[in-house]
Amino acid sequence: MSEIVLDNIDLQILRALQENARLTTKELAAQVHLSTTPVFERMKRLEREGFILKYAAVLDAGKLGRGFTVFCSVKLKQMTRSVARNFISVIKDIPQVAECYNISGEYDYLLKIQATDMKYYNEFIINVLGNIDSIGSVLSSFVMDEIKNTHALYL
Repeated sequence: MSEIVLDNIDLQILRALQENARLTTKELAAQVHLSTTPVFERMKRLEREGFILKYAAVLDAGKLGRGFTVFCSVKLKQMTRSVARNFISVIKDIPQVAECYNISGEYDYLLKIQATDMKYYNEFIINVLGNIDSIGSVLSSFVMDEIKNTHALYL
């Protein structure tokens, strides 16, 4: 399978869409100095080839009452394929878990939780994560101040 090479125009399109996914094709074409038809065709190719996964709105967690961010490191009691598969399946269905990563080191997974406050998070640990039998231990790190938060990839 040959590697797909993106040219400078493709990268400009991706950068512009990361900044504002609501740009019209006409606005995007003006930014990259092409007409609308080739820009539209490039966008469709970037979507079809999986470079653009989806378009989404970035919400303000604080304004929506979910500004208490916690990174929760999870260590499973036992790391086997079936235990890991079951844990992943359960975690994917927990709406409070914004992100989940399988990590190396002392812990197995890192979860990002958007909560309302400490009390909410405590209830979450007890009533949600506490019901997952495969979890051996958790370590919670509470965000005191957000320094940088970007959803954009460096291109």
